[in-house]
Amino acid sequence: MTTTDATGATPAAEGDYSELRAQLATLTTEAFRPELAEIDQQSTLEIAKIMNGEDATVPTAVAAQLPRIAAAIDGTAERMARGGRLIYAGAGTAGRLGVLDASECPPTFNTDPGEVLGLIAGGPSAMITAVEGAEDSKELAAEDLDALKLTADDVVVGISASGRTPYAIGAVEHARGGVGALTIGLSCNADSALAAAADHGIEVVVGPELLTGSTRLKAGTAQKLVLNMLSTITMIRLGKTYGNLMVDVRASNEKLRARSRRIVSLATGAEDAAIEAALAATDGEVKNAILVVLGEVDGPTAARLLADSDGHLRAALAAAATS
Repeated sequence: MTTTDATGATPAAEGDYSELRAQLATLTTEAFRPELAEIDQQSTLEIAKIMNGEDATVPTAVAAQLPRIAAAIDGTAERMARGGRLIYAGAGTAGRLGVLDASECPPTFNTDPGEVLGLIAGGPSAMITAVEGAEDSKELAAEDLDALKLTADDVVVGISASGRTPYAIGAVEHARGGVGALTIGLSCNADSALAAAADHGIEVVVGPELLTGSTRLKAGTAQKLVLNMLSTITMIRLGKTYGNLMVDVRASNEKLRARSRRIVSLATGAEDAAIEAALAATDGEVKNAILVVLGEVDGPTAARLLADSDGHLRAALAAAATS
């Protein structure tokens, strides 16, 4: 009888990992580099130079995937404009990067905490402590998504450096086949199972790591760069910025309150007194305050114009000019 572990995965027979070893041997991210076999014998500065040179190759690898990244972003923005959510799912470093990107969206773009979410195999505790076997379970990914009551308007991004992690693949398969959510597969190996399972496959091939198989290095950097693009450009498309200003920033601390005033100043050129009056009239909402100053409207009118414009400040300004 076939047994499963606590996560629902089927473990390999004790001591028999020949199939998995053979699979890993085909992955670029797992390749051994003989020329670095004695790197531990080099000076700290020499190792740092080698590592810096390795990191410098990552943006080029990302650039090769820009058309695919752009298509995924357009699809994401379309779903989110309809009220959908952006949900990242991964294990280990990949999962942590997804959680990190999701957690930065509320303060940066004033998104609701439930609008951009990060799932990591093994749950929140896996952010700091490895949860053995969690990444090997497709079923666990399906359970985690079911708990969120996934809909067809949602976007699920499976993240896995290898492109073979069952948790990430399971998330994408369940989201796509279960409710018809839009799916994106982000990996760092060509012809990955994750990319094949997703509507949008993004494969940033960064090559073998400095330390064999340590995908928190170049692969992790590549994933972070792509996630930066995915969330940031999606938010730009949703009207969360005005030019390159974060007009939906949530002023939750002293630094951000000062930044809010600077943003209103940069957008409007207004004097400090006018900025303070506009922020007071809009309960501190930066975008609304800019509309008050540039559109010469009061706080409630600014709120109405922005609501009618789905939060797009340029459209609200145009409406203010014609009203």
